[in-house]
Amino acid sequence: MIAAQAALETKMLLRNGEQLLLTVVIPTLLLVLFSSVDIVDTGKGKAVDFLAPGILALAVMSTAFTGQAIATGFERRYGVLKRLASSPLPRWGLMTAKTASVLVTEVLQVVLLTVIAFALGWSPHGNPLAVLLLLILGTAAFSGLGLLMAGTLKAEATLAAANLVFLLLLVGGGVIVPLDKFGSAGQHVLGLLPISALSDGLRDVLQHGAGMPWGDLGILAVWAVVGLAAAGKFFRWE
Repeated sequence: MIAAQAALETKMLLRNGEQLLLTVVIPTLLLVLFSSVDIVDTGKGKAVDFLAPGILALAVMSTAFTGQAIATGFERRYGVLKRLASSPLPRWGLMTAKTASVLVTEVLQVVLLTVIAFALGWSPHGNPLAVLLLLILGTAAFSGLGLLMAGTLKAEATLAAANLVFLLLLVGGGVIVPLDKFGSAGQHVLGLLPISALSDGLRDVLQHGAGMPWGDLGILAVWAVVGLAAAGKFFRWE
């Protein structure tokens, strides 16, 4: 039942034009545009080496947080979640299916963006295990926050808030603009955000060949625990 629901969730996500815009089109355009045109000072080295890790982090956020929050919010509004909750599929099974759908979509995103980044001259380094841990914890953190938003706000409010957060974190989360451009105080505050921890962690590993980024992993782990716990406690099915 979980596998069937996960397959259905994935098909629905990939058929949704707005979701595809968030998960595929926007990250791809940003990667190609900012790698090809010298708009933002990304420091020494090729722009794509700085941008690719940040765009991968953005892809995770767009699927696990923004896309999932909006889709789940409207499913809740139209009574879909209420009906599914009364079906033989248990509630934990439904959430597991949604998580599996997010992971499948992210795999497709990562493959697509990696191929494009390589075509643009990307030269990644580092430990693949560290990258995998960052992506998993980032997914958990954003999923918890997305479900919390979808389960507590009205669908229209979720739509507006999720898109607003997406835009704000795109600009101030170290995805395209380096955090050191925001000054010392701003850098320390913004560095505690999940998108900043994920993009900086991926950048440390893939661009600079660093080992396990324990600090960034720790930040993501805290967000994951807090977000998932809060979503489990406050999520309303109706």
